[in-house]
Amino acid sequence: MKNTIKILGIGILLSVFQTANAEDITIRITSKYLNLPVSQKQERGNMKFEIGGKTERLFKIRLAGDTPEYWVFCDVTALKGKTIKISYDGKSSGLQKIYQNDTIEGHEGIYEEKNRPQFHFTSRRGWINDPNGLIFYEGEYHLFYQHNPYEREWENMSWGHAVSKDMIHWQELPVALHPDELGTMFSGSAVIDYNNTAGFNKGGTPAMIAAYTANTADKQTQCIAYSLDKGRTWTKYSKNPVIDSKAKWNSVDTRDPRIFWYKPGNNWVMVLNERDGHSIYNSKNLLDWTFESHTTGFWECPDLFELPIDGDKTKTKWVMYGASNTYMIGSFDGKKFTPETGKHYYVTGSIYAAQTFSNMPESDGRRIQLGWGRISHEGMPFNGMMLLPTELKLKTTKDGVRMFSEPVKEAEALFIPSNKWEKLTASDANDKLKTYGGSDKLRIKTRIKLSHATSAGLSLNGQRLLDYDMNFNLVNGVFYSPQDMTSMEISADIYIDRTSVEVFIDGGAYSYSMQRKLDANNKEGLHFWGTNISVEALEVFSVKSIWK
Repeated sequence: MKNTIKILGIGILLSVFQTANAEDITIRITSKYLNLPVSQKQERGNMKFEIGGKTERLFKIRLAGDTPEYWVFCDVTALKGKTIKISYDGKSSGLQKIYQNDTIEGHEGIYEEKNRPQFHFTSRRGWINDPNGLIFYEGEYHLFYQHNPYEREWENMSWGHAVSKDMIHWQELPVALHPDELGTMFSGSAVIDYNNTAGFNKGGTPAMIAAYTANTADKQTQCIAYSLDKGRTWTKYSKNPVIDSKAKWNSVDTRDPRIFWYKPGNNWVMVLNERDGHSIYNSKNLLDWTFESHTTGFWECPDLFELPIDGDKTKTKWVMYGASNTYMIGSFDGKKFTPETGKHYYVTGSIYAAQTFSNMPESDGRRIQLGWGRISHEGMPFNGMMLLPTELKLKTTKDGVRMFSEPVKEAEALFIPSNKWEKLTASDANDKLKTYGGSDKLRIKTRIKLSHATSAGLSLNGQRLLDYDMNFNLVNGVFYSPQDMTSMEISADIYIDRTSVEVFIDGGAYSYSMQRKLDANNKEGLHFWGTNISVEALEVFSVKSIWK
């Protein structure tokens, strides 16, 4: 058997030196990882790690009894030298396949898999969804995220963790927050407590504080954890939860705390989704919170931030945001958000539950957002992805002040100019693009001019990346009203990865993302279409992988 070869031939220590019963194995941890076999054909069972009779972790897994479809892993570095008992209430034959090593099973091919995105963040193994706790601290951008480490489908919500120097190249770290007796780890945010308001700081080291939701079938409560080593290890507050508002709202849906320091009031603010909208709470110490107000009309994953209008820092507005990518513009006095517009959107498609980075340097001044791309990767042992980080701006438009979004400047280093043309017919442009149709990753910037008020655009192997219907004012089926309604032109900045497509229209006035359709039977390649259109500008870039 494969496992026997590993134990005897390679000398990897499984250290199974006793069994309590047929359902249990006992392991002395000597390596960095435990590798666990998974099969989607199996029913989920409950797996428990115990140390000295106490539960170290409990999770659901489809443990493979026969041939694994793929392997997942537990980072057990912190447990080295300890003996753990592993029990499983599902098909237990897979327990004997579990083994430990200082490498992940299949590590040789990680980031080189057929359907691995090449310039978007994905986890090595498992499911990811909402970004959590986005924060910049001492030269590192931190990405925490909703994560199931044990399967490519949703379950076992934990906080995964990765760090980056540029928001583009990421290093995945061990899971930051595991489920506990209060529930699984749902979404939240993070701040740096420079003034030691919560009392967790040590010497000159300020605590990184995470606010998160502990979820059970019965209710959702808000909890606090802190780290004194740049997010590598975490201690949960002993008096959690800090907010339990189920009774107030007669609802289980109270989740996703977004916290930030409100300088004018010298206090912390929490924006919390509760039942039908976003609530505002205040606190002096991150531990004791007072309800202040509520804005209806939003669902999940709130964000609230201030932005200058047209770059003028003397003219600002506040933006309240929800998971579905709709937002309101208004004012905020520290206790209440007052909407001054209706709800708008600037991005649609696969994006969900986007969040902005906190603690950005004042000298930087940018508001940078990262969103979950609800995109799967066929045949892969991982699922979901993060879209490109984008900078958010408020700009004056013909319809009033609106939000714009474009990829951060750091992303430019990935894209190498390949060719550039102007004033082409669609036929000529299609000839120029023939050599690029088979690319697994590509960036295309273009501006097209219509001659008729009908649909026109650009497709890839039959999938319409850009479909502009000027008659009905639709871009890929969504209403879009350009700044100059008499213009016949539209521009698009298109980012094509192995499994996804992101498109930014007219300098970020509107953007969208979608699953890339991989049709082996369609060899059309990149193709401009429409009645007598002209391609006013066309630029093609090759793309570097973030994993090399």
